[in-house]
Amino acid sequence: MLTTTTIKVLEPGELDEALAVLDRDPVANAFVAARVQIAGLDPWRLGGEMWGWYADGRLRSLCYAGANLVPVCATTEAVRGFAERARRQGRRCSSIVGPAGPTAALWSLLEPTWGPAREIRAHQPLMVTRTPSTEVAPDPYVRRIRKDEMDVIMPACVAMFTEEVGISPLAGDGGLLYQARVAELVGAGRSFARIEDGRVVFKAEIGAATQQACQIQGVWVAPERRGQGLSETGMAAVLRYALSDVAPIASLYVNDFNTAARASYRRVGFEEVGAFMSVLF
Repeated sequence: MLTTTTIKVLEPGELDEALAVLDRDPVANAFVAARVQIAGLDPWRLGGEMWGWYADGRLRSLCYAGANLVPVCATTEAVRGFAERARRQGRRCSSIVGPAGPTAALWSLLEPTWGPAREIRAHQPLMVTRTPSTEVAPDPYVRRIRKDEMDVIMPACVAMFTEEVGISPLAGDGGLLYQARVAELVGAGRSFARIEDGRVVFKAEIGAATQQACQIQGVWVAPERRGQGLSETGMAAVLRYALSDVAPIASLYVNDFNTAARASYRRVGFEEVGAFMSVLF
C-alpha cells in the first residue's frame, strides 16, 4: 500500500503511467520521452533508472537518473524527494539538466554534497518552432550524412562537443560511447552537414525525437567559416527536414550568453518559450 507520498524506481509495467507524465510537456520532456519510448523502463535498456514520485497513489513526477540527472514535471516536494535519493545514492551522472526551475532547486539541495560543479549554465533559453521562417532560404548543400561518412563527420562532432562542454568526448573510454551515439544518429538519418572538399563546414543533428516533438542539437560551424551565414541557412535546411520528416514541433536550447546564436535561431523561425539549466561535473 502506497503512503501519501513516496518515491521508487519505476518498473516496466508502469510504462503507460510514465508516458502520461512525459506527455504533459512533450517539448521540454523530449529527451527523456524519446529514450523511454525506445527502451521502456528497464534500467539496463534505458541506460539508467526512472524514479517516480507518487502522491495519493498516483504518479505525479519523474526523474531520469542515468548519465544525466533529469527532473520531469517535478513539483517542489518531488524535487526534495529526488534530491534525497540522489544524495544517498551518490553522484553517478556527468550533468544535471532540465527545466530551469526544478533543476535549480535540485542543485541547491545537492550542491552541499555533490559540489562544486565544473560549470553551471543557469539560464539556457528553450526555443521552439512549428513553421520555418520564409526570410532565410535553406542551404541546398546541407544533406543527411551517410553511414559510410562516419570518418568525415566525427572530427566535427568531437570539435563541437569539446567547444561546447569543455572536455573531449574521447576522454575516458577513448570515445567509444560517443562514437556509438553519433553512429546511431547517422543510421537514423538524423545527422546533417554541409561538406566541402571532404570536410564538414556546418553540421547539426536531430537528437531526441518523438511523434510530438524533436530537439535539434550539436549545431557547429567550422571556425574559419563563421560569420558567413552558414549557421542560419544550415539551420533552415535542418529545420525543413525536422518538421517534414520527424515531428510537427522542433526545439533546441541555447546558452543565454550566445547572443549571436539566439538571434540566428530567431531569424529562422524559433521563439523562446522557457529555459533549461545545466550543471556540468
